[in-house]
Amino acid sequence: MTPLVTKLTYCGCFSLDEPLLLESGQTLGPLTVAYETYGVLSPQKDNAILLCHALSGDSHAAGIYADQPEYKGWWDHYVGPGKTIDTNRFFVVSSNVIGGCKGSTGPSSIDPKTGSPYGMRFPVITVGDMVRAQAALLDHLEIDKLYAVIGGSMGGMQALEWAIMYPQRVDKIISIASTSKLSPQAISFDAVGRNAIISDPNWADGDYYANPTWPEKGLSIARMIGHITYLSEASMMIKFGRNLQEKTDYGYDFSTDFQVESYLKYQGEKFVSRFDANAYLYLTKALSYFDLEKKYGSLESAFADTTCKFLVLAITSDWLYPPKQSKDIVKALMKMGKRVTYSVLDSPYGHDAFLLKNERLEQLLEAFLA
Repeated sequence: MTPLVTKLTYCGCFSLDEPLLLESGQTLGPLTVAYETYGVLSPQKDNAILLCHALSGDSHAAGIYADQPEYKGWWDHYVGPGKTIDTNRFFVVSSNVIGGCKGSTGPSSIDPKTGSPYGMRFPVITVGDMVRAQAALLDHLEIDKLYAVIGGSMGGMQALEWAIMYPQRVDKIISIASTSKLSPQAISFDAVGRNAIISDPNWADGDYYANPTWPEKGLSIARMIGHITYLSEASMMIKFGRNLQEKTDYGYDFSTDFQVESYLKYQGEKFVSRFDANAYLYLTKALSYFDLEKKYGSLESAFADTTCKFLVLAITSDWLYPPKQSKDIVKALMKMGKRVTYSVLDSPYGHDAFLLKNERLEQLLEAFLA
């Protein structure tokens, strides 16, 4: 186990021996859920907050590892002693979703039936399946009720499912830059990314783990496509404009001319070093299948039995899950007489703005968690 700095109180895995029944009708098990905790659980066990990560995130939400000081948690500026989500007050749990590749069971994990990585024999999972695995983790931690569930993007979808699937186990839900279902445009971007991976000759039908070459080009392109959707026109203009990359004029060839091209190439290559191509296939498929209206009949029906308070936040420049989609959630909650607060964060940084430090977001989180 990697040594930790004092801000992290636990980093490890929980194993569930009993098979988990999936929404597809298949089962998955035994399975492992990687997780970290921060702070101390109160004697009454009433101060627990669950953080849910986005597509490429993991359980490392805050703090740093003693031997990897550069590896800071994805929400470190919000979580910690004296911070917005104060670990002097709250016991924070952050787990890696199943289907991923950061410690929880996914397609790169060993299939106990064959002794080899699952690859494409791994069953298709949904956002609801991710939540069921998290519920099993909380059972293991003997936490019956959560003070709050907080997530952005795919994490916000998990938070909404928590309110619906386990209404008696959560008091507050915070969903940021998320949606109740993917638009055809969002589904399309994910589909193109998956096709880039599958078209890579090194993908080998998903059985590439023992091979010397992996589908790095396909995964890199998929990440480049996805990363464009996380930004905005304004943020790309601010950061790059049409500036050339180490050139004074066009090259009149097919080398990299623009800074934005170089940036996307760098993001794709960096992603390949830390993520699994098959996991990307499975997690984006889970996003595409996420549709609360289809699953529950309507948004109103989905939220009918919820008992918690909701904070729904959108971002002005988010064109992946634009504010209108958050408003649809809020309207359904209001129609059902639920307690909901809605706000739009003014930011030019697109969908990924929820990962950045934002004073208004800090204020809203602090007020809602007070």
